[in-house]
Amino acid sequence: MQKETFYYDNRSVRNFTIATIVWGCIATLVGLTAALQLVFPELNMNLSWLTFGRLRALHTNGAIFAFVGNSIFAGVYYSLQRLLKTRMASDLLSKIHFWGWQLIILAAVVSLPLGMSSSKEYAELEWPIDIAITLIWVVFGINMFWTILKRRERHLYVAIWFFIATFVTIAVLHIVNNIEIPVSFTKSYSVFAGVQDALVQWWYGHNAVAFFLTTPVLGLMYYFVPKAANRPVYSYRLSIVHFWALIFIYIWAGPHHLLYTALPEWAQTLGTVFSIMLIFPSWGGMINGLLTLRGAWDKVRDSAVLKFFVVAITCYGMATLEGPLLSLKNINAIAHYTDWIPAHVHIGTLGWNGFMIFGMIYWMLPRLYKTSLFSEKLANAHFWIGTLGIIFWALPMYVAGFTQSLMWKEFNADGTLVYGFLETVTQIVPMYALRALGGSLYIIGLGIMVVNVIKTVKSGKFQENEEAQAMPLEKTFKKPKGEHWHRWIERRPVQLMVLSVVVILIGGVIEIVPTMMIKSNVPTIESVKPYTVLELEGRDLYIREGCNACHSQMVRPFRSETARYGEYSKAGEFVYDHPFLWGSKRTGPDLHRVGGKYSHSWHYNHMLDPESMSPNSIMPPYPWLFENTLDRSSSKKKLEVMVQLGVPYSQQYIDNWESEMDKQADEIAEQITREINVDIKGSDEIVALVSYLQRLGIDIKGNAPAAATEATTATDNN
Repeated sequence: MQKETFYYDNRSVRNFTIATIVWGCIATLVGLTAALQLVFPELNMNLSWLTFGRLRALHTNGAIFAFVGNSIFAGVYYSLQRLLKTRMASDLLSKIHFWGWQLIILAAVVSLPLGMSSSKEYAELEWPIDIAITLIWVVFGINMFWTILKRRERHLYVAIWFFIATFVTIAVLHIVNNIEIPVSFTKSYSVFAGVQDALVQWWYGHNAVAFFLTTPVLGLMYYFVPKAANRPVYSYRLSIVHFWALIFIYIWAGPHHLLYTALPEWAQTLGTVFSIMLIFPSWGGMINGLLTLRGAWDKVRDSAVLKFFVVAITCYGMATLEGPLLSLKNINAIAHYTDWIPAHVHIGTLGWNGFMIFGMIYWMLPRLYKTSLFSEKLANAHFWIGTLGIIFWALPMYVAGFTQSLMWKEFNADGTLVYGFLETVTQIVPMYALRALGGSLYIIGLGIMVVNVIKTVKSGKFQENEEAQAMPLEKTFKKPKGEHWHRWIERRPVQLMVLSVVVILIGGVIEIVPTMMIKSNVPTIESVKPYTVLELEGRDLYIREGCNACHSQMVRPFRSETARYGEYSKAGEFVYDHPFLWGSKRTGPDLHRVGGKYSHSWHYNHMLDPESMSPNSIMPPYPWLFENTLDRSSSKKKLEVMVQLGVPYSQQYIDNWESEMDKQADEIAEQITREINVDIKGSDEIVALVSYLQRLGIDIKGNAPAAATEATTATDNN
């Protein structure tokens, strides 16, 4: 049997690599801008599209899906062809995948600063873009599996296992978390509410980290680290245990993001138990990666590529030990809602993802252009500056996190809180400045890489179609005697895919289905009523401005929190919240009990000029809320969609929505005018936002406003 000649497609690899570098620079610059806004609030510049609340979502989506996402596709397209000894199945699908993904990112760049957001963390993009993501992801999956089926290498190497698990799991996570009913082209409501929405979101959110930022990058580690070190993977058996244990256990860990919340206790406990178990497969992967370099440490000293890989794998080990430890309730009680959590996340993003990507690019590009790296010294400079950037980013945030938590919980001898919330913010502003310095160093390292890459590309000649030869796949196969049992599944990609789906579904089904089906998990509270139409519009403005990026709406059952905010939050209070808005970070105070705490005029002044009400506040002003007229074109449709979701608005209320809105809005506007004598109309956006803020948390006290009660009278049987 003669060898067959074929050609690898390097164009797709090059395109995704260029996109990785470009979007990496943009995502980190947006992140640096957001970081500086917490030190110098005037950098918000009174521009709606430039505020921290909107930029934060743009930064996270850019870092995850644009920077890391493009790098994953570059690495998969490069390694998959060479591991399977075949060209990608369809050049057309590769092109559709590349350009479709870039258009999705551009849609995010436009829509998120414009305030088009579903509010769900790492899933803020609205429903048309969600559909586009699904279609392009399917294109990627078809191309990948088609390539696997036409391979010339029977055995599927470990990296491919991780690629397959990534594809099927992200598909399931994305579809389930983004089940929503459209109101308009730019607005939708999640079909899940409150506690159930929170569980689904963090099942998605945690596993987006697991199966987008971890498993595919582990696949790249299993390919590029042995290649760069010119050594085989340390342990084949360990890679088997690592893979199956990781994809089974990871999917259960999402509830550890919701400890001490209104989530049922049994779900919290499951999340904690499986998070602790997660240490073992995660560290199995780290050990396998680092020990692959055993005997090659002299090369590490001289090779920037291997330095990047070593620090990346080490950061992976650090993050995957810290994450499970943060799921312990006594540690979570200290860390959650503080800056400790961003520090933890960025060890993974900047260290594990970023450094693995940089090492891969430095190794891969010279081979695509048949040349050598322009400057090893520049690559080493990038490594050391980038490492300093990670240190200066993370360490101040760890200090800030501990500082916040200790100050939040400190009491005087007479039982009163020592610090107001604003004092805990101003105390850590210097830490935010150091964080911005760390981000600046990381970006300088990126700039050095850009120079090195451009010089390298100019010195070589791009091989668009790289010639290769391999034996065709034999038609009949005889199983060797004494073969390891796992080799059977490694030869069967369809069975491997199906088994992966079964393994990842077990945890999700066991955690999510009972929460949806068993009513006792979310006890009803009779006094809790739906939002009025004005309050619903105000809630959507709150989401548009990204307020949930800085404010939580979940008072946990701690003495310090009930003393600061009021009665702890109950599951039944959120049954009409589509989507939930519990938040994951407190740059500002919790707002779940803010209703009735301040006057209408206080909120008016606070949104116009935060420092006038809270000296030294780092919150930006929102002048456009006072200039814009509330868009009521979809108000009735929003009520109708809410009825479809089970919210008990009466048909009479829906029919008379406009008069009900005017009545409540005029009352608020008149009261503000009486208090501070300003020119304000009931149709101004600020009035709707004030109505929402004043509604938060008051139902549990049994004093819901009349407008809220009227919304549910004469319930429509339809």
